[in-house]
Amino acid sequence: MATTTSLSFVLALAVFTLFFSPAFSTSRRALEHPKMQKGFRVRLKHVDSGKNLTRFERIQHGVKRGRNRLQRLKAMALVASSSSEIESPVLPGNGEYLMKLSIGTPPETYSAILDTGSDLIWTQCKPCSQCFDQSTPIFDPKKSSSFSKLPCSSQLCDALPHSSCKDSCEYLYTYGDYSSTQGILASETLTFGKASVPNVAFGCGADNEGSGFSQGAGLVGLGRGPLSLVSQLNEPKFSYCLTSVDHETKTSTLLMGNLCGWHSLTLSRNPPSHSKMMGSGGLIIDSGTTITYLEESAFNLVAKEFTSQIDLPVDSSGSTGLEVCFTLPSGSTKMEVPKMVFHFDGADLELPAENYMIGDSSMRVACLAMGSSSGMSIFGNVQQQNMVVLHDLEKETLSFLPAQCDLL
Repeated sequence: MATTTSLSFVLALAVFTLFFSPAFSTSRRALEHPKMQKGFRVRLKHVDSGKNLTRFERIQHGVKRGRNRLQRLKAMALVASSSSEIESPVLPGNGEYLMKLSIGTPPETYSAILDTGSDLIWTQCKPCSQCFDQSTPIFDPKKSSSFSKLPCSSQLCDALPHSSCKDSCEYLYTYGDYSSTQGILASETLTFGKASVPNVAFGCGADNEGSGFSQGAGLVGLGRGPLSLVSQLNEPKFSYCLTSVDHETKTSTLLMGNLCGWHSLTLSRNPPSHSKMMGSGGLIIDSGTTITYLEESAFNLVAKEFTSQIDLPVDSSGSTGLEVCFTLPSGSTKMEVPKMVFHFDGADLELPAENYMIGDSSMRVACLAMGSSSGMSIFGNVQQQNMVVLHDLEKETLSFLPAQCDLL
């Protein structure tokens, strides 16, 4: 979801001590289970789970994926701010988290990429003319008693960025890295945990191309358009809580439903503007980008403050893939780091140290989990870890609440 708000930073004197071995632990209390009047809970799994990577390696992998997503988000913002007519908008696609759901009657379970930056829900369907390998069987609509094709007269068919009509609504949905899914827009029963939802429109993709979708068997869009899961469920509130990236086996959580009572920030429907020095521009809150990217002038100020306040040699080897790194003394497992506060319109968000500094004692290096960008800023999922991030589309607000996400 591309949401914007104004941004500035405060870097105060060093107040945190960051440990790299064992992992930094936090004493923040766990959030109690929310009591939803309606809705459901889905467990999320990081795309690198099960690969036996260190925390530092997982972030490095995410940074490589994030550079591609950053370019797609830039393209999406450029299209959104253009006055010219665009036949098919650019969408970021892909993501860092997978959610399990079931489709059809009887239900078939599969994992899908969770993406807050796009709308369409889709999976690969038989017969496939072009399909990528997936770990679960490809969905066969002929075996489901609840499957039905949507007619061309459907409002959701009209909501597609690109559609055509034969005996039913056919779609083409493209992403910024030239990945695409093409097939029939249909209606099905989707099951999330114990909650079954009938008549959800989804893309039954027979031609699915691109390298970014192979982690799952499709994609679930949580954007703001009428095709997204949020819009179709008519649930204006959803939230997610992402566990720390060093938790190999612990899952994160997506909650759909009526959650309330948190101090909120105002969302804007405008496309993200250029972030100016000390952050008077826009910021995208994105679960699908690993680290935070700041507009270059703002990032340079942050980097300057960190290098001046951290009393360690700067590692300029470039071997980590991150832009601001420090060399740890031999045998050291901790360091003092500056405090970081994001000043949004309406609220301040102070980050715990583990949400912006990462280290590897074997490499003797510690790095700022942030990078520079030309023309836009993105608040990544490392900075959002161990927080409930609540989107209320009805009130157009965004809320953060510290939580121990693996205990939810």
